[in-house]
Amino acid sequence: MIEYFRRHLGARLLLSYLVIIVVGVLVLVISSQFILPTSFNRHMYGMMDGDMGMGMGMNNSMGQLYVDFRASFNEALMYATLAAMFAAFILSLFFSRGVIAPIHVMSLATQRIADGRYDERVQVNGNDELAQLAVYFNQMAEKLDEVESMRRRLIGDVSHELRTPLTAIKGSMEGLMDGILPATEETYQQVHAEAERLNRLVNDLQELSRVEARAYQLDIRPVDASTLVRTVTKRLSPHAESKRITLNFELAPDLPHVLADEDRAVQVLTNLTGNALQYTPEGGRVTISAKRINSEIQFSIHDTGIGIPPEHLSHIFDRFYRVDKSRSRQSGGGSGIGLTIARAIVEAHGGRIWVESAGNEKGSVFTFTLPILKKN
Repeated sequence: MIEYFRRHLGARLLLSYLVIIVVGVLVLVISSQFILPTSFNRHMYGMMDGDMGMGMGMNNSMGQLYVDFRASFNEALMYATLAAMFAAFILSLFFSRGVIAPIHVMSLATQRIADGRYDERVQVNGNDELAQLAVYFNQMAEKLDEVESMRRRLIGDVSHELRTPLTAIKGSMEGLMDGILPATEETYQQVHAEAERLNRLVNDLQELSRVEARAYQLDIRPVDASTLVRTVTKRLSPHAESKRITLNFELAPDLPHVLADEDRAVQVLTNLTGNALQYTPEGGRVTISAKRINSEIQFSIHDTGIGIPPEHLSHIFDRFYRVDKSRSRQSGGGSGIGLTIARAIVEAHGGRIWVESAGNEKGSVFTFTLPILKKN
């Protein structure tokens, strides 16, 4: 019972009100018992003096006795009520401060967070609703701190990603103008590749902005799940062959159609498969599979690549998050935008997306689901 009151703020407030009422009644009763005899005796002495001096009859004496008794009781009750109200006020103030104090602390902490101090935290005391609110508040503050850190990292990442191709393009053009670099097809291809890299980054940033703002419409219609897998496999086969990676697919028999925007579904599957090829070494294998799980089609991309450490799995779909920045840049990876876009698209379809990996150099499995077309 004690533990129940500790864990539930409503029960504690109810108990506090009951305590205030009980204490008020006790104060009223005790005060009446102390004040009533004195008041009654004072009124009785005055009545007896008047009756003896004037020789009034018994009826008048009893009537006056009743009037004086009622007056004495009302007087006692008035003082007792005042005492009870004072005691109830003191107790209410005491209990209310116990509830308001942590809320006031969180209010001040909220103001400091609004001023940009995302490292602000509040102390958690107990296990009741206020303590749970404090826990959620700290989780919110921690998430805001992470978002702010990602924002700062974004500025650095985007600046680096933009500076690298721009520097290469500028250097190549200066070399051409000064006659240091020959005006050959290879030189122009290098400039074009850097321009394409820059264009790809700008497009990814624009796409991320549209996805997060939900400023796009999905053309939802029945789509053959097998066709999606075959389309992506055919599209990425030349890239896989150039890296000497085996790219194949495994499809369960009689796959039903999914309800999806075909272009967006292909975009997600291409993004995940492209990442798998990017981080799978020469001689490795990437397999795209599709199977039905209840009312969904589950698409999985298995690879034998570099894997993902366990501590990074929960952040892999965060904006601009990369497991290894230096390795990503050396291998030509982006700024960690593609996976965020893929998650937003899948969730817009009503599906789910997640990743599994046994660790470094042990490969990874990216999986997402799409709802199937229900037959009438």
